[in-house]
Amino acid sequence: MTPTDDNNATGIVFNIQKYSVHDGPGIRTVVFLKGCPLRCHWCSNPESQAARIQLAYNQGRCLGLSHCVRCVEMCFSGAISRGEDDRIVIDRALCVECTRDCTSVCPSNALITYGARRTVADVLRTVEQDSPFYARSGGGMTLSGGEPLVQEDFALALLREARKRRIGAAVETCGHARWEVLDEACRLSRTLLFDLKHMDPARHEEGTGVANDLILENFRRVMEHHPKLHVMVRTPVIPGFNDGDADIEAILDFLAPYPHVEYHLLPYHRLGTQKYHFLGREAPMGEARLDEARMSGLLRLVAARRGRS
Repeated sequence: MTPTDDNNATGIVFNIQKYSVHDGPGIRTVVFLKGCPLRCHWCSNPESQAARIQLAYNQGRCLGLSHCVRCVEMCFSGAISRGEDDRIVIDRALCVECTRDCTSVCPSNALITYGARRTVADVLRTVEQDSPFYARSGGGMTLSGGEPLVQEDFALALLREARKRRIGAAVETCGHARWEVLDEACRLSRTLLFDLKHMDPARHEEGTGVANDLILENFRRVMEHHPKLHVMVRTPVIPGFNDGDADIEAILDFLAPYPHVEYHLLPYHRLGTQKYHFLGREAPMGEARLDEARMSGLLRLVAARRGRS
């Protein structure tokens, strides 16, 4: 992909969130790209994991088969059929996720799509609507996901074109990406938000599906090759996974040579649970909750070690 082609580059975007103040400095517009190499048990955006457009079903909005059978009649793959309790059943093995017909005929929007193919130019038209806020607050565009660097060409095209338009960019990453892509993303960004979830490779793989060797190596490389880049490291605090003092102490020890790097703890929440059901999946964390006193203790631990949380 050459820079002159950037405006026409396409990728799959599942959300653009405006006026965000938690995804980098200032007021930001967050562009969420589909696809992620990790399968974190606590993921609050399960619709971000697959790098393709997906069909979702909100049963609570369905009118019922006694009132509407449009999706059953429209599905050419036979994936949508009559089930019990006047509701439809989606056979995910048969669904080709064409998402063209069944969602368009659903009168109550019980059938929806996660993701749409968009061009760089189209995405940045939306981002630029908030440009007056960026100058005053030091904000801009943040690429998120999923893992935005899974869609390598699209992510870099967005960053290149944003720079041409003087939009300050940030990238949220799990760190599990090809170094060549992460390196270029750092060159094109003002801020990098880098997640460190656990220092033990076996525990990391147990919780996310991958070991952490590439992630840690990429972080060291970022520190070596981009010493002036604004880097914010974040750890999602997950009950039963990394909510012990020793878990956070190990991350703090790893970050000790980099006192200029910001470090933040993010408390686990259950806001994405419903979306698992929409995708026909069970939420891996079930009813788990983070103890508030435990979180407060970890925040004090970080403040004592680094002077900020």
